[in-house]
Amino acid sequence: MIAEPFFRRDGDRFIPSLATRGPWDPKSLHGRVVIGLLGREIERRYGDPGFVPARLTVDMYRLPDLSPIEVVVRPIREGSRLRLIEAELFSDGKSSARATCQFLRRTEAPSGRVWSPPNWNAPAPGDIPEPEDRRGGLGGMWTTRPITGAFGDVGPRRIWMSEVRELIEGEGWTPFSRVAVAADFASPFANAGDAGLGYINSDVTLYLARTPVSEWVGFEVVDHQATDGVAFGACAIYDEAGRIGQASVAALAQRRNMG
Repeated sequence: MIAEPFFRRDGDRFIPSLATRGPWDPKSLHGRVVIGLLGREIERRYGDPGFVPARLTVDMYRLPDLSPIEVVVRPIREGSRLRLIEAELFSDGKSSARATCQFLRRTEAPSGRVWSPPNWNAPAPGDIPEPEDRRGGLGGMWTTRPITGAFGDVGPRRIWMSEVRELIEGEGWTPFSRVAVAADFASPFANAGDAGLGYINSDVTLYLARTPVSEWVGFEVVDHQATDGVAFGACAIYDEAGRIGQASVAALAQRRNMG
């Protein structure tokens, strides 16, 4: 059975399915689909094989409801080596999120060696048994292959994640849209504790040296700090060939709306 896509394109609008619902309010969209849709529309309009989407920052300042979504994309700078593109998401006519994406031109690397941390020694997704609960996170929003620790463990945590449904019906995934959607997972993975997840992230910044080579995106928690109900979390991001970037989030203490 094929899982229902997150969105269906209807002219200039996007119609959310029930699969887009987030964990904080059953009447609002999950942050990951907001990020993914903004990133995908930026890429669709301004992506170029000669450029790398090196940074995507998304500010999420209002919980969008399940109304049809509109995304407005506009260039800020279109240079020969750097392109900066902005996109804004509207739900029920209200501005709910804004993204900026910086594209950098591919070029020859400079000579010399620069230190970087060693690659993780994680097993490949295919070498990890499929979890008994095949629905994945949030009842089927994604599928995972846990590596070290579990969600909310007080200790090191590493995991592989893969999508189980299309972002936009009939349009498939691109490497960039796949990692853009996944990036939001840095918030619950880094900020959850032994009492569950008590922080809602207000933004995501994804840095990439390259896009993933397969459907699997790996997460390794590298930082979490919190004071007075304000938190910061960060995860190193991997694909099956090695590390590709980092996702970081700012978050605020939050209680769930169960209505």
